[in-house]
Amino acid sequence: MIHVGIDPHKASLAACAVDEVGRPLAERTFDNDPAGHAALAAWLDELAPVARVGLEGSASFGAAAARHLLASGLVVREVPAALTHRERRHGRQAGKSDPGDALAIARVVARGEDLPPIRAAGVSHDIDLLVTARDQVVAEATRVRNRAHALLREEVPGYGQRASALTRPKHRAIVRSSLRGHGSVAAGLIRDALDDLARLERRAARLEAGIGRLVGDHALLRHPGIGLLTAAKLIGRVGDPGRFRDDAGFARLAGVAPIPASSGQVQRMRYARGGDRQLNRALYVIALAQAWHHPPAQAYLARKRAEGKSWREAVRCLKRRIARPVLALLVEGYPALEARAMIET
Repeated sequence: MIHVGIDPHKASLAACAVDEVGRPLAERTFDNDPAGHAALAAWLDELAPVARVGLEGSASFGAAAARHLLASGLVVREVPAALTHRERRHGRQAGKSDPGDALAIARVVARGEDLPPIRAAGVSHDIDLLVTARDQVVAEATRVRNRAHALLREEVPGYGQRASALTRPKHRAIVRSSLRGHGSVAAGLIRDALDDLARLERRAARLEAGIGRLVGDHALLRHPGIGLLTAAKLIGRVGDPGRFRDDAGFARLAGVAPIPASSGQVQRMRYARGGDRQLNRALYVIALAQAWHHPPAQAYLARKRAEGKSWREAVRCLKRRIARPVLALLVEGYPALEARAMIET
């Protein structure tokens, strides 16, 4: 059987085919556009039988190519960049090139590693876009507030006693009244920042309303510690939860599956640094919320602490424990999510 690795870039797709033991058979470079995707699929058809195609960056430069290959009936897997880097280093190739990266990706696929499937586009992808846009708006608002605070400390000393933050309209109104009669450049920049903050807040509210319409009453919202935005993050990053065989695969993707790191009489599990860090963060937020407000989680953490684990190690165990019901709720809510999207379309 033939395995293929693809290294996508903005304008090109480097592809390499290997046999079962990783020996190179053929390599080509295609344009990263619709015509190039069709040519790539035709080339793969000539190489048949192709067992699996591995692709790095399926959520960015390789997204369109991945969708085209999936539609062609090929088995496509996402290859994490860390695995490509490790394979390239072990391959002892001099320097770095796109065909060399494609060869490394193909060899990772040929080893038969348990690689995550490509996320199919759909309503989950739309939710992911909305969540990402909302995160960017919130981050920009934070930067604007920080710039305004820096200017206010010089222009209106002591303003913090009446308006310690600029997150509330009331405080921004106080700051505007404090700037009356100020004609300096700094005062003008502060007024612009206040206008920007109001605009960004309206934009964030519209995005959150869009998220609410799509997520609706998803089953995830029944789980302790999961709010609308956390549920949307999970739904958007996972896509079709049916692509996981069990919760262990989901835990690996989220980077919460423990890794053995024992030696001699020291028996321990190491923190997993790989996986989807946004998924990992979402599970961390749930774990913290449960640690503060959910008695069963508090009792679980207490048992782990009694076993000698540190607080951070106990929280990591809780994250792995949470992954199981989260995946079950994702599976439960997926049909209704897709049905709602079809109705709105």
